[in-house]
Amino acid sequence: MSREYRGERIVLYPAYLDKRLSRRLGRRVPRDLAVLSPRLEEIVTAAEELGLDPIVEEDKAYPRVWFRSKGRVIVLRKYTKQETLRMISSKIIELRKRKRKPV
Repeated sequence: MSREYRGERIVLYPAYLDKRLSRRLGRRVPRDLAVLSPRLEEIVTAAEELGLDPIVEEDKAYPRVWFRSKGRVIVLRKYTKQETLRMISSKIIELRKRKRKPV
């Protein structure tokens, strides 16, 4: 992450929200709030709906599981990192439920 963002933004990797990963491998939210295979697009959509002005970096990888998924999202620091992760995870769950229901 660029030094110009330091203190103003938070880096989020999909691994932080992945239900399949253990805490040791990088999951940062409780399993009941985590989602299966979160995609960058979902994280970006959730961040946009929360007003966090996301920036996508697709060429980056989470160091602990560098072989699994690529990309990260950088969002505004309006809340703590933990609060932001919980809010985005909840929003992704909500978006997936909305997507499943026919209109």
